[in-house]
Amino acid sequence: MENGAAQPVIVAIDGPSGTGKSSTSKAVAAQLGLSYLDTGAQYRAITWWMVSNGIDVEDPTAIAAVAGKPEIVSGTDPDKPTITVDGIDVAGPIRTQEVTSQVSAVSAVPEVRSRITELQRSIAAGAELGIVVEGRDIGTTVLPDADLKIFLTASAEARAARRSGELKGADVHSTREALLKRDAADSSRTTSPLAKAGDAVEVDTTDLTLAQVIECVVTLVEEKRAGE
Repeated sequence: MENGAAQPVIVAIDGPSGTGKSSTSKAVAAQLGLSYLDTGAQYRAITWWMVSNGIDVEDPTAIAAVAGKPEIVSGTDPDKPTITVDGIDVAGPIRTQEVTSQVSAVSAVPEVRSRITELQRSIAAGAELGIVVEGRDIGTTVLPDADLKIFLTASAEARAARRSGELKGADVHSTREALLKRDAADSSRTTSPLAKAGDAVEVDTTDLTLAQVIECVVTLVEEKRAGE
């Protein structure tokens, strides 16, 4: 950067699971010196809290009634992102199958979305140098005025292969079924569905290595900054 006073840049990266969103977002933020926020982890955190507190996750009214209770804090350092609920480190527990299977139901509750969206907006607004925010509705709902919006896609087969690689020993076929089911749930929900913003740049990662995806996104951000 020639001029030291670069404008903070807000980058929204959306897309379904298994497209390389998290790995890409973290690497891009680290490379460009930006903050990083995994919004999916926040939805997982509130889901974990609901499950841990015996809230019936099939009952939207019960979820809505307590959506404001847990205190969720996200650390935005891309090299070591953290997430706590009521002071407890939940980075591990939120990745369990129990939470994964319930997160779409909890995330669909409007009171949960408005609570978490507000949290996400305040974190983005407070990022002095800018931030990479990844999720499913960032470019459309959370940060519609983001400087750059990217929508990552990949074939269902490629996504399932990546996810089953992450979920040790998971079978690709059942992973693909679960992914498609979750995509359908997240794309069809009434509040802030998974959708590509009209002004988003779509990047198909099916045949790209992670390094190529990162390079592509870094270039897009740098072009955006240069055009400021």
